[in-house]
Amino acid sequence: MATNYDRLDAGQRATVDASVETYARVRPALKAVTRDVLHVLRDMFNDSDEADPLFVTGRTKTVESFKEKISRLDPPAEPGGAPTLKFPDPFRTLNDMVGLRVITRLPRDNAIAANLIKRQRDIFDCRGDREKAIGSIESGTYGYSSRHLILRTLQNDAVKAYQTVFNPELPANGSYFFECQIRTIFAHAWSEIEHDIRFKSSDPRAWSPQFDRQFTATAAMLEVVEKEFAELHERYEKVRSFWNEAGEGGQPLTPDRIRDVWQTLLPHVDRKVDDDWGWAAELVAAHGFTRTWQLVELLDAERITDVRKALDHRYSPGPDRLLDDLLLWRFGRDHIDLTAEPAESPVHPRRDSLQRRLRQIERYRLN
Repeated sequence: MATNYDRLDAGQRATVDASVETYARVRPALKAVTRDVLHVLRDMFNDSDEADPLFVTGRTKTVESFKEKISRLDPPAEPGGAPTLKFPDPFRTLNDMVGLRVITRLPRDNAIAANLIKRQRDIFDCRGDREKAIGSIESGTYGYSSRHLILRTLQNDAVKAYQTVFNPELPANGSYFFECQIRTIFAHAWSEIEHDIRFKSSDPRAWSPQFDRQFTATAAMLEVVEKEFAELHERYEKVRSFWNEAGEGGQPLTPDRIRDVWQTLLPHVDRKVDDDWGWAAELVAAHGFTRTWQLVELLDAERITDVRKALDHRYSPGPDRLLDDLLLWRFGRDHIDLTAEPAESPVHPRRDSLQRRLRQIERYRLN
């Protein structure tokens, strides 16, 4: 396979060779820069309560990769002209010789991690911030989403040592540009595989347009998966807050609150045709339930499973029937006495129904 370097003319090769020779000489010092900024970022996240990435990694571009990148050509400036080197002065224009990656769980974590890094103004100066997916979103196409920060170190000792190796005649100021990519674990996996196949393919003849279609399809599927995990996480955080008696869990059980809790915990059991949840507030209030956490505790998944088995509902119960049965399961005859007609009433259909259901529950418990 012809490389970028193979396409260069003699003059361009001489320029590239000189830069590669310099890079090979200074790369050990540049690896020390990579280690230093990597430790800084890891310590920053370890000390933070805001962001908790899955992992932070870094790499110094290999000599081979450096050579191939700086061998890229730009189209001729004028028709009939010769193509020119895209990076004629790579040590001034390339920002990815040192590259760091922050791998997160969810898309929302990307912004949190980026903002945390950008606030470290005594260590880094952020000179670029780009969301790679923006172009894809606006064009209606798919690709992996990644936040790209261009950071500049400030008075960094490892950078000063590198600068001294690079050119001892110039004063070392400790300022160096490098790239930090922030992306989710899904985007990371997609981009790694895509990069290996698309950009590191050993034989261009092995390429097929079907690969493009498959990469687009997998990018679309991963976007859906990320959204589902993001919604799952939001629901988890909301449910967890319901148990906080000093916060959400302590909120009064108004009809609207009961509806919101129910639709969060049991969205699959919502067959009501109206928004009147006053009946539910009356039922739970009869047992002294006044706070959110008390209702959440009642709506225990194992209890719901037992109630369904015990009563063997002929039809899938709606919220009103299921809540009534859960209270009956927990409070037994007290629930009947508190919410049904008096025993001496001439007609007592609710009391009869509750008593019949309670007998079913008691038989189930005996088994």
